[in-house]
Amino acid sequence: MKKKIRHFLNINKLSTKDILLIIKQAHFLKKNYGRKFLNDKKILAMIFEKPSTRTRVSFEVGMKKLNGDVVVLDQHDSQLGRGESLQDTIKVLGRYADIILYRGSDEKILYDISELSEVPIINGLTNNSHPCQIIADIMTLEENFKDINKLKICWVGDGNNVCNSWIEAINHYDFELNISCPEGCFPSKQIIENCKSSQVRLFDKPAEALKNADVVITDTWESMGVKKDREKLKRFHKFRVDADLMSKTTKDSFFLHCLPAHRGCEVTDEVIDGKNSLVWDEAQNRLYAHQSILLWCLEDF
Repeated sequence: MKKKIRHFLNINKLSTKDILLIIKQAHFLKKNYGRKFLNDKKILAMIFEKPSTRTRVSFEVGMKKLNGDVVVLDQHDSQLGRGESLQDTIKVLGRYADIILYRGSDEKILYDISELSEVPIINGLTNNSHPCQIIADIMTLEENFKDINKLKICWVGDGNNVCNSWIEAINHYDFELNISCPEGCFPSKQIIENCKSSQVRLFDKPAEALKNADVVITDTWESMGVKKDREKLKRFHKFRVDADLMSKTTKDSFFLHCLPAHRGCEVTDEVIDGKNSLVWDEAQNRLYAHQSILLWCLEDF
């Protein structure tokens, strides 16, 4: 019987036990950074159809620190840019590498390649989800709160792929999640309906959503690969996270942003650089979170 492959595709495809295990191991890797190694040297192949800074660097550095190695492919320097199908590429890479990270647009493609791959596939981001980011975010919150299940978390801005993954995360936890977006920019009804928790609430007015929030999260208003829409952006003005909006929480609330940030648009300098910004810890924790995901997929804990 063929052994089941451990893919890391989405938060809703993982058990709560595995989510907790991955995050616990991420904390361990941070405390013991540079002292954990793979039992046998492994090769990670990474396919990028979209630009990347933190995902690419954290996975590459993380894998090499585990005593593995990395091969990177993008559209410009591989046959993918000349029309070779991703499916054919995956079939070949599975014979060269031990694990593959895919960062692209269409989530259906992610699941298609996971069906035919003979090695684990990691979702490095799609238009619909960004599960790697959520692991690092939850790890960061656990460093600052005794029990994240008691938190009120507020998402402000575009209901994008990171927001979708936060909605999926609530199925594994008991925190409250308020989401405030301009009209027409909320997460899809299907994503919300698939959430088993009643702790997700939608707000038109960000000031109401932020009331008593322990954590405020935002992201860029325009996702990668999406054509700029000036009319759409006009609707976001009151959703900019600045000192005035943060004061609506009535608490000394923390701030998260997965980066890259468009300063002066979705967030001001005073917030992202302020004393309650966890953005830089959050970015650093991508390294340990991604190491943990690699080890989980390779069953090398």
